[in-house]
Amino acid sequence: MNAPALTTLDLAIAASLLLLNVAVSWGFRLGLEKRLAVAALRMVVQLALAGWLLQILFQQTSPVWTAAMALVMAAAAAHEVVTRQRRRFAGVAPYAVGMGTLLFVGTAFTVIAVGGLIGAEPWTSPRFFLPVLGMVLGNAMTGVSLVLDAVTAAAERERGSIEARLALGATRFQAFDSVLRRGLETGLMPILNAMAVAGVVSLPGMMTGQILAGADPLEAAKYQMLILFVIGAATALSVVLAGFAAVWLLTDDRHRLRLDRLQLVRSQT
Repeated sequence: MNAPALTTLDLAIAASLLLLNVAVSWGFRLGLEKRLAVAALRMVVQLALAGWLLQILFQQTSPVWTAAMALVMAAAAAHEVVTRQRRRFAGVAPYAVGMGTLLFVGTAFTVIAVGGLIGAEPWTSPRFFLPVLGMVLGNAMTGVSLVLDAVTAAAERERGSIEARLALGATRFQAFDSVLRRGLETGLMPILNAMAVAGVVSLPGMMTGQILAGADPLEAAKYQMLILFVIGAATALSVVLAGFAAVWLLTDDRHRLRLDRLQLVRSQT
């Protein structure tokens, strides 16, 4: 059994529901109408292109195609991490942190999930590897973005206390101890919330997709559990790596606070 095919009219009717968002923005003078339109259009274009590209990739067997698409996905996720920051590190450093963290963690945990736990054959197939990688990257990206934003904001807000600790002989990580812990908690909160409400408040995407495609609900629930466990671990490692990288970039080899490496982004799209 397959899910019913959607027509263009079905999508148009669904899109019209966003008029409620427009009404809220207009009624409360939030000024989000343009951003909402851009986000919706961007989502449609991106998903349409992704669907078209995946149709082509799923017909390929070479792991080279899988690796190439994984690099593109990780680069896009790293770009999103950077653009979401209100206080951004100058230069290529934020891209290097985002790309390095997400590519390493995303690839490692996707291999564990697809090759080790699910046992897909071959595990390098785009049909198995890329959807799981997308879920891992999406959640890890959110965690990385939040921890970087939390640490940089706290560094400016608590500049005096951090510099005082450094002046008293504390190392960079000792001086940032409380800031880093709060940042890690912030970065982990979305995945903790997602796991806490899964199956009670929400039916996560993978489980819903399998059920709509006709899979046994209990089997779909097992797959969702597996994926959430993998995503939770991947997010935790991503958040820790990004948090420590942020502290490292905010200080120098002489353990001095270097807020001059940050630039404030006044407007975001």
